[in-house]
Amino acid sequence: MSALILFDGQCNFCNSSVQFIIKRDNGGHFQYASLQSEYGQSLLKKYKIPADTDSLVLIENKAAYIKTTAALRICKKMNSPMKWLYLFIFIPPPIRDLFYNIFAKYRYKWFGKTESCMLPSPEIRKRFLS
Repeated sequence: MSALILFDGQCNFCNSSVQFIIKRDNGGHFQYASLQSEYGQSLLKKYKIPADTDSLVLIENKAAYIKTTAALRICKKMNSPMKWLYLFIFIPPPIRDLFYNIFAKYRYKWFGKTESCMLPSPEIRKRFLS
């Protein structure tokens, strides 16, 4: 079963990150949905994550992961050298997430916001759930 990545569909950095992951996910481990989509919002509710979260969310094996834990678990399934970033999982989450929270707070200011969606190829489009 593939894992699902929920991402901020309005965030330029987040959209670029999804493109980055797609290019390095040769095994097709991930599917994608926007946090703002109806489907994304229903999953946030199901996993008791606030609807206005500013975090990337990974849903894998019926569990939801957020912030750096989600990001590092995604890296683990990507092609080398990205998979080696998973070693940072041993740093306690409050320390890792401190930097994540600062970045998340300013991501629109630093990278901008979009109102339009990317147009993936038909092959990639199959992996988007909404």
